[in-house]
Amino acid sequence: MWVERKDQLGQPSLFDCWSENLKIGLMIGADGSQNDLEDVLNSAKKAEELGLDSAWLANIFSYDAISTLGLIGRETNSIDLGTAVTPTYPRHPVAIAQQVLTTAAASSNRFTLGIGLSHKMVIEDMFGLSYAKPVRHMREYLSVLMPLLRGEVVNFEGEEYQVHGVQFSIREVKEVPVVVAALGPQMLKVAAEFADGTNTWMVGPKTMEEHILKSFEAAGKSDPTVVAGMPIVLTSEIDQAKEAIAKNLTVYGQLPSYRAMLDREGLEGPADLAIVGDENFLYGQIKRFADMGVSDFNAAIMDVEEGAYERTLEFLAGIKV
Repeated sequence: MWVERKDQLGQPSLFDCWSENLKIGLMIGADGSQNDLEDVLNSAKKAEELGLDSAWLANIFSYDAISTLGLIGRETNSIDLGTAVTPTYPRHPVAIAQQVLTTAAASSNRFTLGIGLSHKMVIEDMFGLSYAKPVRHMREYLSVLMPLLRGEVVNFEGEEYQVHGVQFSIREVKEVPVVVAALGPQMLKVAAEFADGTNTWMVGPKTMEEHILKSFEAAGKSDPTVVAGMPIVLTSEIDQAKEAIAKNLTVYGQLPSYRAMLDREGLEGPADLAIVGDENFLYGQIKRFADMGVSDFNAAIMDVEEGAYERTLEFLAGIKV
């Protein structure tokens, strides 16, 4: 089926209504434009009003993402919520499990926990913690976390964590979906073994299909949750937009884990990865992820010019047909 209409830039466009189960989500605060808590809450409520499937919140040096999503859960009714992502090292798995279960209850079981290692420069240089064994760390972390989120008693003896006789009872919550920010081969194996899937960033379509999705297939993980976090903007000023994105996202081209993904894709930097253009181009790129089997598209809207954020958000809501 084809739908014809005028796009946000006033040009004719054609959209085929795909039958895949791709969920369209919004990355809140990805461009740094939300300055206070009320802005964050309103962004999520707006996404729900427009009919988007999900809202994801990064855990950077601002509001705690899990706690904030608990607040959002009390002010929304249907939109799925998730972290993209919360670092594991600063939070004991027992402590984060209790926090997560509380947020899941507050949001009527609409919460997905996204966790990740963060980066050596943050964990060691800023926090003063060891980043020496990241894969072992995540394996042990999930060994404690996952049964706690299922309401089970945990007895675990590892190198980093020793947990005995811990169990949480929150009757509104049975189990919480968990996705791991896994990009490298070993982390993808851990995600496939312990979690529901992965939450990605700086991963282009070629790398997504040939590396991320094939890793889950090789591990025998059927129907994983795979969240494609992508910078995106609807604009006719493509060169200017990419210049602004290159400036705003410079650090993501320098961090080793993201640099590896850009190199796999054969790209120089984040601006080359970003989905920038008119409605037809944006739709085609999103559909490409849908066709390969990605479950969630997490749109990090780049507010590169006046009206760009609102225009792109309305487009994303409009393709949910």
